[in-house]
Parts: sequence; C-alpha cells; structure tokens
Amino acid sequence: MSDSLRELWLRGIAFNAAAPADVLIRLLDEAAGEAGLLMCEGRDLPDAVIDAALRHPVERIRCALARNLHVDPARFAPLASDPSGLVRACLAGGTRLQPRWVRPLPDDILVTFLTAQEGGEDGRVTEKDIVGELWSSRQVPLSFPRDMAGHDHPALRLYAAFQWQSLTAAQRHALLDDPAPAVREAARKGSRQLDPEAVEAELPPIGSRHAVSVLSTSALSPAVVEQCFADDEVHPLARNRHTPADALARLARHPDAEIRRLVATRPDLGPEAAELRQDPDEDVRMRARLQPSIRTWAEFQEVQKVVDHGPDCTCPITQPATEPSPDWFATCAVSEEPVLRRVAASWPGLSAELVETLAQHDDEEVRIRLACHHPLAPPHLLLDVFVTRPAHRPHLLTLPAFPRTGRAHLIDHPDPEVRALAAADPALPDPPVEDPDASVRRAAATNPSLSPEALETLLADPRTAEGAASNPALTVPRMHALLDHCLNGTATPPGAVQR
Repeated sequence: MSDSLRELWLRGIAFNAAAPADVLIRLLDEAAGEAGLLMCEGRDLPDAVIDAALRHPVERIRCALARNLHVDPARFAPLASDPSGLVRACLAGGTRLQPRWVRPLPDDILVTFLTAQEGGEDGRVTEKDIVGELWSSRQVPLSFPRDMAGHDHPALRLYAAFQWQSLTAAQRHALLDDPAPAVREAARKGSRQLDPEAVEAELPPIGSRHAVSVLSTSALSPAVVEQCFADDEVHPLARNRHTPADALARLARHPDAEIRRLVATRPDLGPEAAELRQDPDEDVRMRARLQPSIRTWAEFQEVQKVVDHGPDCTCPITQPATEPSPDWFATCAVSEEPVLRRVAASWPGLSAELVETLAQHDDEEVRIRLACHHPLAPPHLLLDVFVTRPAHRPHLLTLPAFPRTGRAHLIDHPDPEVRALAAADPALPDPPVEDPDASVRRAAATNPSLSPEALETLLADPRTAEGAASNPALTVPRMHALLDHCLNGTATPPGAVQR
C-alpha cells in the first residue's frame, strides 16, 4: 500500500457521513495523522467522538475540536478551562474557515473566558491573549454587553461599561454607581462619550485615526462640528448618530454625492429628505426614497446592509443587538421599493407565506438574499443560486435545506463545481468517475449508487480513492478493514470486494 493511498483512505473515512462513532474514534489515534485533526475540525461528530476528543491527551486533537463549526458549541464548555492555554485560545479564536454565519459562543463559555485569572497551566498564553482572540473572532453576540451589565462578577460589568453606548440609560446609571472602583471609572470614561464638552476637551488632532473614531461615535459640540466642516472632515459626521440637526441639514446639501448618500436614509433626517429625493445622483435619490420607511436606527442598520452591498456580498451574517419589529419586515416584503424587499428577504424570521412570495420574485437579488438568509427558502431556489452565483456556493452548501438529490440534470454543466455537485446525486445512473476534472471524479466516487465492485476499483485508484472511502455505501466492516490496513499494517487486501 502506497502512502498516498493510505492518506486518501484515512481522509475519506474521516468525512464519511455513514461512519459510526467506533470508526471515527479510531481516527483519533496519532497514527491517523492529519486525518484525525481534519475530522475533529471539519465535520459534525457523534457525541461519543466529541467526548473522546474532549478528554484526548493530545493537545492538537482538542485544539482541532475547539475550532469545529459543526458541533453544538455548548459541548465545548470544558475546553474553555482546558489545562492548555493553546486549546483555550483555539476556542476563543473560532473556526479558521470564516463562514458567513457567525455562530456566537454560549454565555457560560464567554463568562469563563472573561473572568479567567490565568491562561492555562502551561503558561504559554495569558488570559489577555485569549480574550484578544475572542474579540477578533466575532463569537461574542452584540447583545452580550447589555446582558452582562448587571452580572455579579465585576469583570463582566467592567466589560459592559466599555461598551457604553450599547447600554440602556438605567444600566449606565447603575454602572456609574457600581461598588467596584474599576467599573465606576470605566463608566465615568464611557459617559464622557456623550458629553460634547468633554469630547471637545479630549479630542485628538482632527485627521488622526483616533479622531475619526471619536467623531463617528461621540456627541459633538458646535465648535467641533464647525472645525470638521472647516477641515473638510465630514465623513465621520455623516455616520455619527449624535450629529446635530443643523449639521445634518448641511451634510444633506454637501457637494460630495457620497456624503449625501451617507445621510439620505438616516431616521433623524428632517425636511432635507424631500430635497434628496430630487437629487441629481441616482443612488442618492434611491436612498432618499427609502427614508420615510426608516424610523429607528435598527431599521437603518438593516437597510444599510443592503444598499451598501451588491448581490455577491459575502459579509458575515450576525445577530444584531436590536432588531426591527416583525411588522416592519413584513411591510418591507410587500413594498414597491426593491431594496426594501431585499431587506425583508434577508430577515430569517419572515413568515412562510412571504417567503413563498419572495422566492418567485423577479428581482434576482431578492431571491439571492432569501436563499442565503432564510431557513425556509425552498431547496430549488438554493440550487438555482448555487449554479448562477459562485460567490455564495460555500455558504449554501452548509445550509440544512440545500438539496442532496434532484441535481442530476446538471451533470453536463460546463462549470466543474456544478458537475461535481451533480456527480454525487444518488439518482444519477452512471456517476462520471472518469471526468477530466479531479473534483468531479472525487464527487462521483462518493455516489452511493455505485456497486460494491465499482467502489473497490475506485478505492484502489489514487484519483478516486478519497471519494470512495467517504462513500456512505461503504460498509462498516470494510471501513474497519481499511483502518486496520492503514493504522496497524494488516494484510487486508485493499481490493477485496465487500460482502
């Protein structure tokens, strides 16, 4: 047996959807090499395999499991306090795949990380290093600071105080009078973001990176606003929710169309909105038409997700801190404005009736957004978007509703990625195991319609061995026999026909 076949069989079995727990647990043996690591990180796993990986003595196995996107993250709670700081850091850092749907970690794991006093028994990373990984991973839900503002542990109230503008007025008041000095000091500093005079006194030089952040988020005095106009530094003002009404009116008449675009959909825009609906710039006019439908900042944010991006947008899909009402989304779904229908299609809570209507809409971007965002999007729509919009293919393949059959009609498609999808369809009478493209051959080898004799032939061919080993029609005894051959060096003939 060549090393190449050995690795191909191991990787194939690691991702065989029909492999039971006792087969997969064997791949946790160090002799399985990278296949065990790939399995722990890259697929859903039975509970018994998760349990074995959680207590596995090899750090790399636990690290790989910590990065798994397919397993319920609640199962990872023991890894948050793992003896290895690297394992903790892997869990805090999240998957390396950067999927569109960013799954938050459960609160108990976040609390463990944020209240830890050390970074693991090995001392290779600190608790601050791990928290830094956590912040950059987008695994902390936007609502978390507000949820933690009244927590018993001062470290969590301190974290909430650092996210001052996401808190309610009552929470801010409580933190300003917190029993912990560090929390009170953080709250005091946070409150200065909403004090125009304090912002003016502490403002860095206009034009610096730090100043842009302050000007985009803090309450501003008239003097600071005037200085921004004098220095032509008005982009931050256009984005700032605290920009005064008189300054907003001036921005709505700014000669730069980009500035007018930025303010055209703001919910606090005054009579200038009517002027912008007659703007010479088409994009400004379109945005201004939407403005009467936008009455809250939560609605504004949902519209911005659409107007600032095109049909091939693959930005992360995250749960916002606050959402518009279901009625608002329903109204958007029947709006005459295409952008508002796209907004509705992007909301996963839309009713089944409206989903059915939007799935047949003549606006392609409505259909694309529905396919990528809504759990009730019909399978045929997901398949259509897969074929026509390659940018969305990785995301669509992760969706539970993506069709696993009914794809055979695509077998002659010129795009090999589409042919590969069709090649695995069990309804396909003759899987194209000789296709010129390697990905199509590999997919064809996974087709469960293949006979045992054909499967054995494919197992012995390096071009198809990995796909054949991941074929769900492979019997469990044959999986064990291949593992015996790979891990123990037994003399099981690799070409023996399954019985």
